[in-house]
Amino acid sequence: MKRRTFIAGFGGAVAWPLAALAQQPGRMRRIGALMDRPIEDAESLPRVTALVQALQELGWTIGRNLQIEYRWGTYEPDRVRKDAIELVALGPDAILAQTGVITGVLQQVTRTVPIVFVNAIDPIGAGLVASFARPGGNTTGFASYEFGLAAKWLALLKEIAPKVRRVAILRDPTVPAGSAPYGAIQGAAPSFGVEIVPIDTRDEGALESAVSDFARAPNGGMILVAPAFAPNRGLIVALAARYGLPAIYPIPRFVTAGGLISYGPDGNESMRGAAGYIDRILKGEKPSDLPVQAPTKFNLVINLKTAKALGLTIPETLLAIADEVIQ
Repeated sequence: MKRRTFIAGFGGAVAWPLAALAQQPGRMRRIGALMDRPIEDAESLPRVTALVQALQELGWTIGRNLQIEYRWGTYEPDRVRKDAIELVALGPDAILAQTGVITGVLQQVTRTVPIVFVNAIDPIGAGLVASFARPGGNTTGFASYEFGLAAKWLALLKEIAPKVRRVAILRDPTVPAGSAPYGAIQGAAPSFGVEIVPIDTRDEGALESAVSDFARAPNGGMILVAPAFAPNRGLIVALAARYGLPAIYPIPRFVTAGGLISYGPDGNESMRGAAGYIDRILKGEKPSDLPVQAPTKFNLVINLKTAKALGLTIPETLLAIADEVIQ
């Protein structure tokens, strides 16, 4: 599958509003999109659809007054900089960056092309912006994390598995912003009567060994604090099942792969927000004047089959508010 594609490739999957198609041609604007996952990923099309539909509602018609060029993620870090350089060389009016890590790489390549990020963990701690209210520079966007979320993960885990007394925190050591959710969980741990054990590796062999060592003691659970582990989701879900560890994840992909529960920001909502900021930038506003926004909509996904395998009963109160329940 080609990693360089224009949005026209999605024409058969997105319903173009008649009002947008009826617009008079205007000056063609170009934006780039540096994505964190392959085009084949189950979440890629919904994300792109949300972005394009929101842009349409704001008066932008693909192929008439707007062109979008993508670089699709392959989970290969060395590809990100190359893709960033390619997109900047095209002279876009703005670039969408799908994660904080990607945003950081783009900032190394350009300090002039406007960047709108989504799904950035702790953008201040990562050095992407000066503040939420006045981001400064050429970058703004939509954070994927607010400090109450990490404590909510721990609360949900204890609600589903009240016997948990030790919690392994899986975090990516190459992402400095990951320290923010870890710190929030660590701060909340005493009130839930749990011990926190960090696991700081994405290497599959080391990850498997660390989880195995952690699981030797009883009453364990896991929290994954960063979606950067998506390439390892099969292994992580399998380890949780093998050792009987209730686990909570930040994105639904882990739950559809057999994980227990996920709770995190609605990625489609963030893409719609990004479309709004791109529209404002194309109309003359500066990223430095557009405040970074925290997530306001969160999705809860529960896998009942996994809960049954772990011997857990999901409270009816959680089932009633879940956005998706996998039987």
